[in-house]
Amino acid sequence: MPSPVLWQPGPDELQPDVKRRAVEVVAAVAGWPVGGQGVEAARRRVVALGVPGGLVEQAQGLVTGEEEATVEVVDAQYGGLLDDSASVLVVCRRWTRAPDGSVVAGGTTVDVRLSRAEPRWTVTELHPGAPGAATATPAPAVARVLAEPRIELPPEAVADLRSGAVHDSVLEAMLRLAGPYAFSVSVVRSGHPLDVFGTTRPSDHPLGRAFDVWRIDGHPVVDRATPRALVEQFMRDAAAAGSYNVGGPLAIQGGVGNQFFTDDTHHDHVHVGFRA
Repeated sequence: MPSPVLWQPGPDELQPDVKRRAVEVVAAVAGWPVGGQGVEAARRRVVALGVPGGLVEQAQGLVTGEEEATVEVVDAQYGGLLDDSASVLVVCRRWTRAPDGSVVAGGTTVDVRLSRAEPRWTVTELHPGAPGAATATPAPAVARVLAEPRIELPPEAVADLRSGAVHDSVLEAMLRLAGPYAFSVSVVRSGHPLDVFGTTRPSDHPLGRAFDVWRIDGHPVVDRATPRALVEQFMRDAAAAGSYNVGGPLAIQGGVGNQFFTDDTHHDHVHVGFRA
């Protein structure tokens, strides 16, 4: 079984303990040592972190019967960040040991909801993604994206593509951006809030009309050392690829209408959305 180091927020995070808290809880629910399987054991691990044990009931699909499970957090990205509440999308690879001793690789993305509390933010909800079954006849662009080495996709994003629920506009934009860039996707469809956080406005992600990028040419978007010109050009090229709604850490001039936007939620990634 792999032994990954638990993900930690870097120095340029706006609210580092929000992400640290979310990652700790997901790791406690979805990973366990030999003999630590089952709901009751997961509940004890969660309570030891000072958050309600009932959260385990919201993520029972992750609390399986295998005798051992290991989680690697690929990235923890804001799904929303307000003064007193937050959503953190914890993007994971996961390995479980089957009864015959073999190791099965997979992954999940969990939308973790938090509220401000003292001395630390507390976790209030867990929403694991549910990408659905793979379609028997995926669109040709799906195979092209999955075969493109310059596009890095976490397990749940791969499952999203294979489900057939992602629009061609997203797939074609990914392929177009993979010409000048190598980039790492965090979230496509599942594992993202249904509504834009803090509003009742539907998000483009659950509709299969958006993707988020957390790393460009090996540089994390959240890192201040990442060239701002690189992030700006990626955002402009995403708009040129057909996105009507490009969000990121920079305030960019130009575009059509409100094509570019920035806020605290998008401090750590670039959002690329489509109308269809």
